[in-house]
Amino acid sequence: MKARQQRYAASRSAPFAPTPLALLLSLVALPALAQQAPATAANAEAPAVEQRQLEGVTVRSRNRIEKLQDVPLSVSVVQGNELERLNATDINSITKRAANVAWNLGNQRTSSISIRGVGKVGQTEAQDPSVGLIVDGVNYAYNALSSSFDFIDVDTVEVARGPQGTLLGKNTSLGVINITTRRPSFTPTADYNVSFSQRDGVAGWVAAGGPVVDEVLAWRGVVSVNRQKGDLVNAFNRDNTYTNTDRVSGRVQFLFKPSSDFSARLALDAQPRAAEATNGRTINTPTPRTYSNGTATNLQTDSGTKLGRRWFTQNTGFTQDDFYYGGKTGNLVNNDAARPLVTGSHGATVDLNYRLESGHQLTSISAYKDYHFNAVNDEGTPFDIHRNSGGFWNDYKQWSQELRVSSPLGGLLDYQAGLYLIKVKNDAEYQKIWGTDAGAWYANDAQYKALDADTSGRQLLADSLANLNMAFNSPAGQQYIRNTSTAVFGQGNWHLSPELTVTTGLRITQESRRNTAFSLIKSNGSGTDLNPAAVNGIALGGFLNSAKGELDATNTATQLGTADRVAQLYFGKAVTATPGAAYASLSAAQKQQVAYAKAIRASQVGVIFNPVEAEPYKATQPALVISPSYKFNADATGYLSWQHGEKAGISQVVNGVSFKVEPEKTDSFELGLKSAWLKRTLIVNADVFVSNIRNYQQSVRIVDEYTTALNNNGQFAYTSATGNVPKVRVSGIEVDAVYAGLPFTQIRVAGAYNLAKYRSFPNAAQPVENGYAGASPYRDLSGQPLAGAPKLSFNIGADYRRPVWGDKEFHTSANVAFTSSFYSDNALSSYSVIPKAWVADYAIGLGRRDKSFDVSLVVKNLFNDKTPLSKTWNSYAPAIPRTVSLVFTGKV
Repeated sequence: MKARQQRYAASRSAPFAPTPLALLLSLVALPALAQQAPATAANAEAPAVEQRQLEGVTVRSRNRIEKLQDVPLSVSVVQGNELERLNATDINSITKRAANVAWNLGNQRTSSISIRGVGKVGQTEAQDPSVGLIVDGVNYAYNALSSSFDFIDVDTVEVARGPQGTLLGKNTSLGVINITTRRPSFTPTADYNVSFSQRDGVAGWVAAGGPVVDEVLAWRGVVSVNRQKGDLVNAFNRDNTYTNTDRVSGRVQFLFKPSSDFSARLALDAQPRAAEATNGRTINTPTPRTYSNGTATNLQTDSGTKLGRRWFTQNTGFTQDDFYYGGKTGNLVNNDAARPLVTGSHGATVDLNYRLESGHQLTSISAYKDYHFNAVNDEGTPFDIHRNSGGFWNDYKQWSQELRVSSPLGGLLDYQAGLYLIKVKNDAEYQKIWGTDAGAWYANDAQYKALDADTSGRQLLADSLANLNMAFNSPAGQQYIRNTSTAVFGQGNWHLSPELTVTTGLRITQESRRNTAFSLIKSNGSGTDLNPAAVNGIALGGFLNSAKGELDATNTATQLGTADRVAQLYFGKAVTATPGAAYASLSAAQKQQVAYAKAIRASQVGVIFNPVEAEPYKATQPALVISPSYKFNADATGYLSWQHGEKAGISQVVNGVSFKVEPEKTDSFELGLKSAWLKRTLIVNADVFVSNIRNYQQSVRIVDEYTTALNNNGQFAYTSATGNVPKVRVSGIEVDAVYAGLPFTQIRVAGAYNLAKYRSFPNAAQPVENGYAGASPYRDLSGQPLAGAPKLSFNIGADYRRPVWGDKEFHTSANVAFTSSFYSDNALSSYSVIPKAWVADYAIGLGRRDKSFDVSLVVKNLFNDKTPLSKTWNSYAPAIPRTVSLVFTGKV
């Protein structure tokens, strides 16, 4: 117990973190390591090369190739070369390089992207993401499509903040991450990357391409493999680790260009199904002994109390310290039934471009994308409590079509306009299976003591839930989701003078959301006769009895026959010709045991309902942008913008009752300056912003209409579900800067001071520490910060590259990401606060200047920051520890 408490205390204490000054000094010191290298003529030219790079940064966030400094939006750009130097291939590593954007780790289905502190919400299958992800012109309309993939052979990553939609595919209410991969060309290339890491990590990718028919047909293909053990070990099966990596993917593109006026690109991608253990990355800690008001915690339902029952302690091979609180090393879990989460995807895109004699460009993007997800979870013990404690089986498909016309540049007005259509089909089942130890786990104290008293009771206890298999109600057992968005959009740049340009844009989207849901028992398992007689009007084959087990007078002969079978099976009573006689011969204690076993089963079965067609959501929604920009001189452009965006409402079912969620509406105001200084060796882009969000979609506390009607006692029952927060406001300052004035060095700084608060949120759920008797069902969080929204976040990246030894190049790179403290759960529990954290990545290497060969040592989480990823009042998800890799790259 003492060791457990020490580990628990350590997990709550502030982790080691170097000071900002120390980190900055270390970045400054990096170039000094190479100053002794012999100078060459190329050395003197390097700063000029860096200066040209700063002038030439371009973006595609408005479907044109434009200079970043001319775009009147808050946009961050990260080059693919920068990501490759630090081996940053996953979405989490990518988002660390941009300002005011964060990756919120869940599992492959529930992870999310937030911009300006907004967007960290629990994923529901019928909900659109608030932050869009576009890959090579194709919008991914499902959060999960970003989470379990490596982004390889990337050209650029752009983060556009604020509502989007007058140009960028599907409308989004908070912003877009736009990833562009390298395209086929008629110049032969072949690049490779192979890395060896701690924990048996091996990763590699090969990208190659070139002409098939000179100047007519070209290709580019990439294959990627990434495998590594996780840092947490499952003691039940030591080959199962959390969070492991197991990814194989491939992409091939063909570019057909028969003339200078027409091109067609076909892209195919595939990620075969593979398994990664994410769910279960949890270290349990002792439950606090008091609630927030000082009253004693109700520990009857606490896991630690349950594990102290004879049913579990009779297995002397385990102690709670061994299997529930991290083990002796603090990094053990013990899950007998958990399986790694299986994901897979396929995609196809046809991209057509045709230039008319008038100079107008016609573009068509036709795309298909699918995604599979399967989770088999465990409750966190080595006992047979759950064969699957709840996990989704998802099959997601989307089809999209975009048609666009772009005018020539120049003159009073240049514009783009088009049509967009996307159809989504998502079949989702929430699976739950109970095991032979589940009854002893879910019984309350009175039920457990009565049933564990003798052999018959123990058999009832086991059979109460053993092998029960359900499409379980969370929020429904099965959902058939059908979403369609059809839009017309246009945006124009009005060049009113050489200095003044006004950008205006409008999008009209017709949204349709449909959802059919139901919950059911797929297999009754061992306790068929212990079923309730009916739930929600659906007959389940059981019989009616009182709380003490007495038969109800309204039982039919069939139901009495079921009761007799129970008496025979568990107590050896002979069944007679008189229905119900065998059961009536039971003693009062035996009838009570039956009543308790049936009550345990009924509590876990929960709500069952036949297919319900949720109230559909259909609406016409606008997106708007008005943004004047003024070029003060060649090196300074100011802009002002108003962006309005809307996210579709949600068609859903809560406990068998339709509960429609209203659309989320955002108005974002921005004042920005894009500037170049010091002979354009310093680029500074900054903005101040205010975003007002109405009907923000996240978990709220609502009246449970089903349970209220079922209880029929004049009291309201409550539950939590995805709903609407009336008002949210986000305001702050963002800065993106790049400096290349030092020899051989480029420094990037991206940061934000961000205030994301609920302006009105009267119906929040209570945090767990407020679970004392008599607590209000609601908590007013008006004026409080949003979960996952640190006030201060920034990252500093430095890249130093110096020619040495003739044709060689020494290089070193670093990136330091800082976040201030924030709440990690939507209820804003005081136990969920994540302290401030510094996470540094570092690389150092040597290679040939022609890029034919390079070797680097790459360290992620250099200082081994141990700040938890999330926390509750009796568990936490530990940080991903330091990882050292040796990386070989080159060109063939």
